[in-house]
Amino acid sequence: MIAALTLILCCLADTAQAKPARCFTTDDGKYRCEFLTTDRNGSFVISAPGKPTYRLNTVGPGLADGFVAIGSKSISLPGRFVRDANELACWVNDVTQTKICAW
Repeated sequence: MIAALTLILCCLADTAQAKPARCFTTDDGKYRCEFLTTDRNGSFVISAPGKPTYRLNTVGPGLADGFVAIGSKSISLPGRFVRDANELACWVNDVTQTKICAW
């Protein structure tokens, strides 16, 4: 029983792995990044060496709250991010017009 439970937990831990991607942010331009899905609703994190880490947490269809991690600080971004209907890999902030994309 314990061995089976350990095997299941190990398999679940492997399902949330960051994948190589191409990213774009208004502040940082285009760069190679790691993309990590954080839930089944489309929330994700993008990160890259020398760049801030961005987290978008979906709060409804096509809507997300944004956060940026700089060092050990996580900062809530103003407004909401809205999925770009013309480019589904991108989200645009409804207050600052900041764009975050991951392909």
